[in-house]
Amino acid sequence: MESQHEEIRNLSARFADDVVAPLAHEIDRRGEIPDSIIKSVAESGFFGIFIPEEYGGAAMDYTSYAIIMEEISRACASTSVVITGHNSLCVWPIMHFGTPEQKKTHLPPMASGEKLGCFCLSEPGAGSDAGSLTTFAKEEGDFFEISGTKNFITNGKEAKLAIVMAKTQKSPDYRSITAFIVDMTSKGITVNKLEDKLGLKGSSTAQIHFDKVRVPKENLLGERERGFRVAMATLDGGRIGVAAQALGIAEAAFRYAKGYSKQRVQFGAPISNLQAVQFMLADMSTKIAASRLLILEASRLKDRGEKYTKEAAQAKLFASEASAFVTHKAIQVLGGCGYIKEYPVERHFRDARITEIYEGTSEIQRLVIAAQELKG
Repeated sequence: MESQHEEIRNLSARFADDVVAPLAHEIDRRGEIPDSIIKSVAESGFFGIFIPEEYGGAAMDYTSYAIIMEEISRACASTSVVITGHNSLCVWPIMHFGTPEQKKTHLPPMASGEKLGCFCLSEPGAGSDAGSLTTFAKEEGDFFEISGTKNFITNGKEAKLAIVMAKTQKSPDYRSITAFIVDMTSKGITVNKLEDKLGLKGSSTAQIHFDKVRVPKENLLGERERGFRVAMATLDGGRIGVAAQALGIAEAAFRYAKGYSKQRVQFGAPISNLQAVQFMLADMSTKIAASRLLILEASRLKDRGEKYTKEAAQAKLFASEASAFVTHKAIQVLGGCGYIKEYPVERHFRDARITEIYEGTSEIQRLVIAAQELKG
């Protein structure tokens, strides 16, 4: 790893340990992230990690982004998902597919944290099968009127800007999907409900309804009826962020379990002396190391402008399943204490579970990987 990435890891680790970690338990208990943390995230430049300096961003590469996500996730996964949902799912598509005017208008307030972003693809009847979405954008003069309901939207309560996928022609598949940049303060947008989740308690996950929401034509993102391409390219990069989140959660659980095993005495000695515990720690450590290497490889390819669809899916698949394994074993090392909310590993266990589901389930990742392998 290059020296600049080591420096970024050290800086983000200090931020995670000093600012975020002390409040992680309370964030989980109360189900919300304090404004003080959001302000600190903005001041640290984490809402504009790879936004160019000309738009007020930090102009970092994707490897740096993955490192930051890992370290903040290690402290608090709820806080990290707010950052990754904003950066990889809203900022990145505007940077990659947006016009110069769209970038000039939207990126500066997103870099400063003034406007938080979200990504609206999933619907009550369209999850893994994104092509079956029914949200429709009707052309009306210089505007489109968007109507439909979106499900499981990260940052849905707080977001001021959204990337919304809607069909502009009646069709049964993905070929008429168009991407739009939508002002979330527009008339006709309502938050139907906030989900009560197993984990990531501090992050809002909302169902959002669009009722004839007027969107100027200049807010069309990319080419008309090429929105599926925008969505899939966005999710490729987003999967690296989720993989890094899963890695950070696993690292947190492993560190705590390892420290606990050295202090917990049974049969006259620390349980770390027991071979059964040592084997669990060895497996946990190995899966964490492999996850990190897969993430760094996918990030490296993305930074070099090379194809990374398969590598991002591999990183997301392996790291998420590794995180589930590691957090499960962490509870096992702690025994009864691992099942108690006083100890952080039960939170890590709950937070890890979603990483196998959102931004493409493990089953979808396997399909992506197989498709990429069979192409050649």
